[in-house]
Amino acid sequence: MNVLLTLVGLFIIFQLTGCEQQIPEDTPLQYSSSPLEPNAPIYRFAIHPLHNPEKLSETYQPLIDHLNSQLQGVRLELEASRDYQAYEQKFRERSPAFLLPNPWQTLQAQKVGYHVIAMAGSAEDFKGIFIVRRDSRIEKPSDLKGKVVSYPSPSALAAAIMPQYFLYAHGIDVNRDIQNIYVGSQESSIMNVYLGNSAAGATWPPPWRSFQKDHPTEAAQLKLIWETPSLINNSVMVRDDVPESVREYVRKSLLDLVQSPEGKIILSDMGTARFQAADDASYAVVADYIKRFEKDVRPVELQ
Repeated sequence: MNVLLTLVGLFIIFQLTGCEQQIPEDTPLQYSSSPLEPNAPIYRFAIHPLHNPEKLSETYQPLIDHLNSQLQGVRLELEASRDYQAYEQKFRERSPAFLLPNPWQTLQAQKVGYHVIAMAGSAEDFKGIFIVRRDSRIEKPSDLKGKVVSYPSPSALAAAIMPQYFLYAHGIDVNRDIQNIYVGSQESSIMNVYLGNSAAGATWPPPWRSFQKDHPTEAAQLKLIWETPSLINNSVMVRDDVPESVREYVRKSLLDLVQSPEGKIILSDMGTARFQAADDASYAVVADYIKRFEKDVRPVELQ
């Protein structure tokens, strides 16, 4: 029975992450549901790996279509990435014009000429959560000693950094007391718990809500056991050479989404309450948090 469960679970993981595994690392993933105007400049809008590329396209393409519906003379194009490392390499090369990065990535993108124009969602929703099996005997953080914990990526702020700081605050040496595995995506972190490959999986609320909706059978065997304090949510950023008119149109359109029925549907499908005003200074709190984390726990970027 355990063998059968493992085989079924591995098949599900393959389905969740297969798109990522079959795509060469240097191949951009771009999506558009409407024809481009002849010779119209294209500005790529890169979303960090909230989901696998296929799921991310389904979730965010309606937003891009909405922005394009009234954008004159230029077009936006959605770009997904196979994992966090590929995404971070893209913005460090200043390849996409627009970004939706996590807060730590926001700090890194600021270093190469991107600027914050909005925040996606509410700050209260940006927190780490731990998922365990319902039949697990894990009850308190110390029960994880000697066990495996899964995360999407070392640089996933809500889904790795904040959970590891939570464990540190509860007396766990995350470099010695547990085995950390970085499995590439939010879905995989959750699925490793379902399969029994990890005793607990770290993620954050939007992917967990999405997993419960898309995979109710598997989700029914899991439960949320702990959550971290909140910080600040993902940003929307623009490269410093994008024309002011384009930047301002995107900023205003995002902030206005919540005011229309169509916009509310788009936001609901993304699992985002609304876009809110923010700027570079809004993310100074993240720099302070990362400084403490790297002093107490580990470097964000593992060698």
